[in-house]
Amino acid sequence: MKLTHAVAATFLALAVAAPAVAQTPPTLYKRLGGYDAIAAVSDEFLQRLSTNPQFAKFFAGHSTDSIKKLRQHVVEFLCFGTGGPCVYMGRDMKTTHAGLNITEKDWDVSVQDLIATLDKFKVPGKEKEEVLAAVGALKKDIVEKP
Repeated sequence: MKLTHAVAATFLALAVAAPAVAQTPPTLYKRLGGYDAIAAVSDEFLQRLSTNPQFAKFFAGHSTDSIKKLRQHVVEFLCFGTGGPCVYMGRDMKTTHAGLNITEKDWDVSVQDLIATLDKFKVPGKEKEEVLAAVGALKKDIVEKP
């Protein structure tokens, strides 16, 4: 079977255009550097929180195993929330933080710790803004006291 010039040109145009159409922008997960980068940021952020005297009341009495489980939940939550392949198996944020009496001041200090963590890892401005916007959307489920 012989292809006409028009059919051949159409086929070639479709073959060339198909990859461009199929491309989607990389997820925030990919732009942040994937699982290992998210795990490193999570480790640093939790280290900052757990050593901050303001948050001692939230970490007191937890076993090493409990802290490891908390860390894994944070990693999975961030991985899933940024478009990664992880499955978050923890509870929703409202249930998780209920009764902890987290204040507006606690929230503000934790956001400053997060910003310092993102800065330490030199997260680019656009990605940093996306992370902070996503975390900011959780405030209503985490802060219980003004």
